[in-house]
Amino acid sequence: MGEQREQREIPEFLASVESQLLSDGCEPRWEDWAGTPVLIGRRADFRFRWMATNLHLFTIAAAVPEITVPVVDAFTTQSLSYARKNKPGLPVGLQTGAAVFPVLVSERVDPAAMAWAKEKQRNQFACFARPVVVDAGRRYVGLYEGRPTLGRAYASHLIDKGTRYFHAPGWNIA
Repeated sequence: MGEQREQREIPEFLASVESQLLSDGCEPRWEDWAGTPVLIGRRADFRFRWMATNLHLFTIAAAVPEITVPVVDAFTTQSLSYARKNKPGLPVGLQTGAAVFPVLVSERVDPAAMAWAKEKQRNQFACFARPVVVDAGRRYVGLYEGRPTLGRAYASHLIDKGTRYFHAPGWNIA
């Protein structure tokens, strides 16, 4: 009985994220990444208080059999690379940046992977990632919601979007 509930939780959570992305103007779509269906949404926002930059926000979500630190780290790196390659307009760093929510959902989550996601924002030049680890078995979402020194200007925006996209009804968030 518990396994059936968990098997429903993953598609329900991804459907909730897809719905939130759609309502936020992110034009969600599904892509195939080496045999894994991946939900991708993107939006761009401009703010003068961001030193007149345009921030492209990608949300990239997938269900996987198990989430470990190496799995979430590799998915985060792959998601950052995808955002760099698929961001329209000027290259990152030239009055434009990219941020990514790499989201992994599973019934089997190593507590170290959850802690890794909640620990800090992952940064590359003009490109930021806030990994999201979703434990479908516990209905628990872990993500970093802090205000780091690097990329601090975007922190409130990313916290607001994370709250909007990942606070599914009946799920706990850290």
